[in-house]
Amino acid sequence: MITYPENGTMKFFTCSTQQRYTSTKMATAVEIKAIMRIADAVCFDVDSTVIKEEGIDELAKFCGVGDAVAEMTQNAMGGNISFKTALTERLALIQPSRDQVNRLIIDQPPCLTEGMMDLVDRLQQRNVQVFLISGGFHSIVEHVAARINIPLNNVYANKLKFHLNGDYAGFDETQPTAESGGKGRVIGLLKKERGFKKVVMIGDGATDLEACPPADAFIGFGGNIIRQQIKEKAKWFVTSCQEITAELEQ
Repeated sequence: MITYPENGTMKFFTCSTQQRYTSTKMATAVEIKAIMRIADAVCFDVDSTVIKEEGIDELAKFCGVGDAVAEMTQNAMGGNISFKTALTERLALIQPSRDQVNRLIIDQPPCLTEGMMDLVDRLQQRNVQVFLISGGFHSIVEHVAARINIPLNNVYANKLKFHLNGDYAGFDETQPTAESGGKGRVIGLLKKERGFKKVVMIGDGATDLEACPPADAFIGFGGNIIRQQIKEKAKWFVTSCQEITAELEQ
């Protein structure tokens, strides 16, 4: 939230401070845009935000169980069930092997959202640290990160486990992104360990919205899919990367 005291000095309050200050007034779009322009770190969701697809849905299609998994994904993104439950159930149905994951990346590489590379470039030119925080899989997300020049130590995602023969063996349940609230925990860790003062979260789903706080602002993204819950609750909701890029030039 931004306030303008009598002396005209503009002051910024984080989402958590704002919640203590008032339980009724939420940050406006104007305030979020102002925070975006002074942010020292911006965190992006990946599926349906940085890329056009939902990575787990594409993997499910590749493994022949696309329809069933897509319905589970919709429920998870809408916040209808816990993320960890949805992830466990979807992976149990897909049972992806190491070979299938690798072939998916080669045969059907993720498609970047229009304008995303330019947005990331603009942020980095402003010395803003860019992070990918995803409930998807590290092996896929790191491929996306390489394409948009984000270092691997700025990637937080779930990790699949495989048996020695390459068969699916589960996922690393200790990763913060494996659970609801995990993206917020990553942002809290980034603030603590890297000293960021203003962090913005951008994404299309419930797990992104709930990351504010500790993120100082949330931007709802509807450039690939519009989730009604996010459109209604996000104080700044955009349908293209260009809308965010334009604000950086103000």
